[in-house]
Amino acid sequence: MKSNCILFAFTLFLFFQIPLFAQQQGSPRADRQFEHAVQMYNHRDFAGALRQVESLLNDEPSYARAWLLQGDMYNDLKDYPKAVSAYKKAVETDSLVFIPAYYIMANLYFDMEQYDDAKANYLKYLTFHPKIHAELIRTAENLLLCDFRSQMMKNPVPFNPQNIGPNINSSGYEYINAVSLDEGQLYFTRKGVDPRSDESFYRSVSARSANGQLNWSPAIEIGAPINTPGNEGALCVSPDGMIIIITCCSRPDTYGSCDLYSSHKIGDTWSEPQNLGPDINTTAWESQPCLAADGRTLYFVSTRRGGHGGSDIWKSTKQGDGTWNKPVNLGDTINTSSDEMAPFIHPDGHTLYFSSRGHMGMGGADLFVSRMDSHGNWMKPENIGYPVNTNHDEINLIINAKGNEAFISAERENGFGKTDIYRFELPTQSRPAAVSYVHGKVYDKNTLIPLSAAFELIDMQSNQVVVSSSSDLVSGEFVMSLPVDKDYALNVSCKGYLFYSVNFSLTRDHDSVNPVKLDVPMQAVAVGEKVVLHNIFFETDKYDLLPDSKAELGMLIAFLLKNTDMHIEIGGHTDAEGGETHNMTLSQNRAKAVYDYLVSNGISAEKLSYKGYGKTMPVAGNDTPEGRAQNRRTEFKVISK
Repeated sequence: MKSNCILFAFTLFLFFQIPLFAQQQGSPRADRQFEHAVQMYNHRDFAGALRQVESLLNDEPSYARAWLLQGDMYNDLKDYPKAVSAYKKAVETDSLVFIPAYYIMANLYFDMEQYDDAKANYLKYLTFHPKIHAELIRTAENLLLCDFRSQMMKNPVPFNPQNIGPNINSSGYEYINAVSLDEGQLYFTRKGVDPRSDESFYRSVSARSANGQLNWSPAIEIGAPINTPGNEGALCVSPDGMIIIITCCSRPDTYGSCDLYSSHKIGDTWSEPQNLGPDINTTAWESQPCLAADGRTLYFVSTRRGGHGGSDIWKSTKQGDGTWNKPVNLGDTINTSSDEMAPFIHPDGHTLYFSSRGHMGMGGADLFVSRMDSHGNWMKPENIGYPVNTNHDEINLIINAKGNEAFISAERENGFGKTDIYRFELPTQSRPAAVSYVHGKVYDKNTLIPLSAAFELIDMQSNQVVVSSSSDLVSGEFVMSLPVDKDYALNVSCKGYLFYSVNFSLTRDHDSVNPVKLDVPMQAVAVGEKVVLHNIFFETDKYDLLPDSKAELGMLIAFLLKNTDMHIEIGGHTDAEGGETHNMTLSQNRAKAVYDYLVSNGISAEKLSYKGYGKTMPVAGNDTPEGRAQNRRTEFKVISK
């Protein structure tokens, strides 16, 4: 439902015909003063008209029409408290003098956020007949809003915004865009006070003090090729920090007024931004991008055809070949006939924050949160609450990875400029699921040279790929954000190297201050080299492959299809528990199970062999559970290449 501004007062000269002025309201002198005041009012001489009315009411305070005229004049002068006071005097003097006065007062109270008084006057107005249809519609809408907003104001959420300081905020406009997973970097858009000034992107780095407070360095422009002499705005950075998507307007290769472009990080620089293409961009307006933690899901705002009205939030998924599929609308649970803006999908992948003018709110654009259910559907959005939301526009909201704090762009008293960036503790009921992140580096095992490698992170419970990305071309580093209390499998591949796999648990002990450290040593392809397949699983003392093994087996299949001349041996190993014959048979059957799976999925049997080694080749001691777990393994060895 749209919020609305007040309907300004109905001027008296539109509602009272001149003959009515002749009707006696008081003494002849008072009637003449009133007619004179109306003439002055019609000529916009408010000062003179007010003097006439005040003089009249001093002598005859029961002159109801004079109170109405005074209310209209204060209304036009935007002195709403005095306008309401005058209208109240009018209807207290004569309840039937002008029925729409109750509707006018209700609108004024509504605009002043005095919702209980607004509701009382709307209800009083409804008791009279006849009524204008348009007024009835607006009254019904505003009665709902009165109840909602009154309830919100009587139950405020905790909100103590802290300005993040003059190193970020200037005398102009700052709009928050992104915060890195470790909160070490902040990206924002800055625009000068001059309306003709262009928007540009800036970045600041932080240092955490002994008491945990973040201190931001002086902001610096991101620079070329991201910033240009033209107009850019609404930037997002992928959670791994490797991709920037920006909004660029009026470039030669745009499909419409503003399009989305992507740029990739190369060491400390960024590649030339590339238009995301005609499936993402149209002749309409596309802006306000946000990449999910998987690096493959893009949320953005568009005014394209096929939406629900105004600007809508859309979603697109990156395909295996790097292109984006045709966007889908998030549907009428999220989008309304008005404007939805500024989507932010938290790294948990299931909590969406956005701004809307169409959902029930406090006025202007409000901030909302929606959560994805177990079927992948968005649930009914919840208003983040008052006083985070006000009767002004609240649009930009970014949540930290931990989910306990938020950044907002707002215009407030005692700020440094027009719009500043503030930090505040997010109300508990609006927080996302707990997440942490994994930070690591891919490098050559022998030379220690950093490598750019592709990797996939798999949720071992659902067997779904939750992150697909690559390590930095120069540093070999990677960052991934993940929900906690889950088990994950990491698979890494790089041309000329054997692929690498490992599994790990991410617990609540890991957070933005204490992430998982996971370095990846890659072994160059060579005869005799072995790779432990950490994510091949069997039931205890059995050799049937468990479903959790499919992701890793898929990686092995892809590796062998790229290296068609390679011959490998699948080796099975056990711990020292149990008899020697039993262990040898078990390891042989487990190796054969992997062999059979590969052959059934298109790998030539001539390129494969298998062997069970039982407990004869331990890699750790068998006197601890951890050591025995390392010895129970499946691996492959390069026989020839």
